Amino acid sequence: MKPVIIISTYPDKKSISKIANELVKNKTVACVNVSKISSIYSWKGKIENSSEYIAIFKTVTKNKKLLKKKILETHPYQIPEIAELTVSSLNKSYLNWLIESTN
Repeated sequence: MKPVIIISTYPDKKSISKIANELVKNKTVACVNVSKISSIYSWKGKIENSSEYIAIFKTVTKNKKLLKKKILETHPYQIPEIAELTVSSLNKSYLNWLIESTN
């Protein structure tokens, strides 16, 4: 099984905490890192400067489709970011934990 990282941004900690806890509990993901960030982006013709929370979802290939679906279904944004990163290298002990935590 291969590791996959999915990244998304959220408007507040409450909106990411609920889905993150659910996804870890049902073993869709092994871990979700959440951190406050500053984002600068264009939205509806204006440049926005806002605080957001970035969520880094860590899972395996067999769960990525379900994870993306859950993010899309529960996300508060009209157009959520759902970016998949391919992991080409991961230390063996962490990979083993990742696989065990998602089975």
